[in-house]
Amino acid sequence: MTTHYIDLTVVPDPESGTTQLLGALYDRLHLALVQQGLDSIGVSFPGYSVNPRSLGSKLRLHGSDASLRQLFAADWLKGMRDHVRMTDIAPAPADAPHRTVQRKQFKTNVERLRRRRMKRKGETVEQAQEAIPYSVERTPSLPYLHIRSRSTAQPFCLFIAVGALGPSAVPGNFNSYGLGGPATIPWF
Repeated sequence: MTTHYIDLTVVPDPESGTTQLLGALYDRLHLALVQQGLDSIGVSFPGYSVNPRSLGSKLRLHGSDASLRQLFAADWLKGMRDHVRMTDIAPAPADAPHRTVQRKQFKTNVERLRRRRMKRKGETVEQAQEAIPYSVERTPSLPYLHIRSRSTAQPFCLFIAVGALGPSAVPGNFNSYGLGGPATIPWF
């Protein structure tokens, strides 16, 4: 259960902006969650906003007191300490509403989709163009983190969507990005 939390706030400097630092912090968190095999840590972004599109400067980690202590027993913030302000682990407010925080994937690049289809199905350019028209391309309006895949080393945008507020917690596990399917985190 996500009974406790800790806030990590990025502090920009003239060489590194908030967005870049938040992406680097999140990338390190992802690696730490993978290395430790933790599926009990969820994330939220208290500064989340769709208009204007922003995740803010704060990353909030949710989990039990024990799982948060386990995560921070490893020095995964090494090299970022000058750019991160961290609170102590604290209990989450008992009366806080809950919501999901999930990854949302979009079909954003028609040319990439066509190249994949051609390779996968052995189609010609014309066949792929007919199968995948420009109308499938979507321009997402959600806030995102620009991070690098650990498996392919390719950069990508991790779009973040939040669910509706609910009165009670839904237990469950989180993925290696700290995002849950039906699992909720306290939202405050």
